[in-house]
Amino acid sequence: MTETKPSTLRLGVLIFAALALLTGGEFAIAIFLNVWPLLALVALVKGGLVMYYYMHISRLFAADPNPDRSSYAYKLATNRLGLWFFLLSDGFIFGGLLISRINLLGLTRPDLNQLLGLAVSSVLLVSSFFANRAETSMALGDRKQTLISISFTILLGVLFLAGVLGIEWRLAPFGPSDGVQGAVFYSMTGFHAFHVLTGVIFLSIVWRNLLRGRYATEKHWGVEAAVVYWHFIDVVWIFFYPALYLIGTLH
Repeated sequence: MTETKPSTLRLGVLIFAALALLTGGEFAIAIFLNVWPLLALVALVKGGLVMYYYMHISRLFAADPNPDRSSYAYKLATNRLGLWFFLLSDGFIFGGLLISRINLLGLTRPDLNQLLGLAVSSVLLVSSFFANRAETSMALGDRKQTLISISFTILLGVLFLAGVLGIEWRLAPFGPSDGVQGAVFYSMTGFHAFHVLTGVIFLSIVWRNLLRGRYATEKHWGVEAAVVYWHFIDVVWIFFYPALYLIGTLH
């Protein structure tokens, strides 16, 4: 049965509310309990929610009703698989950075502003909500809402970059060459920020194409691909955030 517009949009709101509660919960856990296995569990739950409900990983396993290789349905299934293979390969790099942080810093963490970390994480989380709303609106034929939601996503992405690169990099009590914590922090945030910038550019191109009427309700792979990529960036930060700001005692 095809979902109605209110139900699909409502699901996005419910998932966002769950992610927001989990984010607030992990911050409280870090402040009052500092139990790293619990923080890791929360991150896994958040990542799973984003991948399943926002990134639609289940679409990869959906049966293709049209075996015609020249059909849009076949090309769409192939494009989705190709995008996920790219994200998987990119994920290995982020995973390597995360493993390096664990090996080099263990159960200590850099001396960073935790409230600022929560703020930039919240900004990225809200941007994922609008990205999901953009994709859902396009699938439901609401091009105006898609444009508005992508605009908010781009704006919040720029705000996230400003928070990390413009504020956190300046407030950090160490530089890139100041020992292990400096190398870990700037490598992880810098590589992630590069992907956020790439996502902003990608979404800007999609926004321009929307204005030119290049997407339709039945054919909007460009919107879907940009949004899935943006959610991937969010999933990476879901694990980077506790690894840098919450887990362990001060270095």
